[in-house]
Amino acid sequence: MTFGIDLLIRGKNMNDIVSQLREIVDENGLLTGHDVSERVIHMWYPKPITALCIVRPTTCEQVSQILKLCNDNNQTVVPHGGLTGLVQGCNSEPTDVVLSLERMNQIEEVDPIGRTMTVQAGVPLQLIQETAELSDLMFPLDLGARGSCQIGGNVSTNAGGNRVIRFGMARENVLGIEAVLADGTVMSSLNVMIKNNSGYDLKQLFIGTEGTLGVITRIVLRLREIPQIQPTAFAAFDNFQQVTKFLRFVDQRLGGELSAFEVMWHDYYEVVTTAPADNIRPVPADYPLYVLIESMGAGANHSENKFNDILGEALEKELVADAAVAQSESDRMAMWKIRDSVEHFFRHGHAFLYDVSLAIRYMDDYVSEVKRRLLDKWPDSHCQTLGHIADGNIHFAIAVGDDSSESHKAVNECVYEPLQPIKGAISAEHGIGTEKLDYLNLSRTKEEVQIMRLLKNSLDPNNILNPEKIFVSNR
Repeated sequence: MTFGIDLLIRGKNMNDIVSQLREIVDENGLLTGHDVSERVIHMWYPKPITALCIVRPTTCEQVSQILKLCNDNNQTVVPHGGLTGLVQGCNSEPTDVVLSLERMNQIEEVDPIGRTMTVQAGVPLQLIQETAELSDLMFPLDLGARGSCQIGGNVSTNAGGNRVIRFGMARENVLGIEAVLADGTVMSSLNVMIKNNSGYDLKQLFIGTEGTLGVITRIVLRLREIPQIQPTAFAAFDNFQQVTKFLRFVDQRLGGELSAFEVMWHDYYEVVTTAPADNIRPVPADYPLYVLIESMGAGANHSENKFNDILGEALEKELVADAAVAQSESDRMAMWKIRDSVEHFFRHGHAFLYDVSLAIRYMDDYVSEVKRRLLDKWPDSHCQTLGHIADGNIHFAIAVGDDSSESHKAVNECVYEPLQPIKGAISAEHGIGTEKLDYLNLSRTKEEVQIMRLLKNSLDPNNILNPEKIFVSNR
């Protein structure tokens, strides 16, 4: 009887919250019922969103009012960006309020002298890249979902991508942040300086914390000079030792101009260069490993000649088994299309996707161990492997014939358990979400998790912000 009364009370409170949210954002800013369920949580996993409502503010002030209202009523809130994440970090329950930043999509300022751009959190990454180019500048963060992902999500997950080796993760490309805490407090730290050593760097509380400590609303991004030339090549290798020697060789010779070093194992290369994929092979599919290498240089002729000379020298030294150099922009884009054809992950049915990080010296043995474990348990399994290995990042797409929770758990163990003895990380660039909750202890000590909890409890004592993500609440 008491339970039923409680449900009635909660239902009334929730209806009141929805009505008050509508008053904050107007009718167009609030979605309920069918308008919620017709949206999907991810383009690769077309599961309908479940939520009490989706609230879509247009200003930081509205975000502040929304969070204050929800905090006062112990109402849980799940922030949404472009929904391109792969760790279920935006999953919501029927009783959650989803806070979508999609209408906060304005580029507010570009400063070509200071090389900064101030943007709202809902701006798509590709629009930021294109806008920077109009001022002969570039925003170096780049990933396959660039057309769909939003910069707020990129920053809140500390996204990595293709150019980390030269320009770093999202964290290294953010100068300032405006964020709203759980109680509605607005923390404005829109710093535009590269150097600011004045006390704690508070923006770091919100970078990579997946919306669990606050909601990012505005960001000051660091821009770079656009390269005059981007020589690109596709190389093949007989073994992993060749790959690592080649990495050191080109990094030394290019003198800081190396911008991408994308490694693909044969299993991935073969899938994305055979029908129905329409990619043309720049080198034969007879090798165990391939590398897409790119440089960003200033003097067009000088940089291109240097790149070609370095590659030729590598071939002479037998650091490379075979190679093809892009002769045009279309060649360059075709090579990158091979690397970005991740939609073929699902060639063999449902695939479990992983991003892990580890020291380069362990990678060859680690990949072999993961594949051995998979084949021992599923002889007909498929494992596509690639990564930004120059910064220690490997991706797996693993298909074992079914998508059951039991199989998922077993595949997780194949991938994650070998990381612990070599002090690897269960997440390189996609975060933890709910997907990796049970495995955080493999990469973080209990003391580290305790400090994470301390931060969470201090900034969000009612646990309303993206609850049960990264780690399970201890309440």
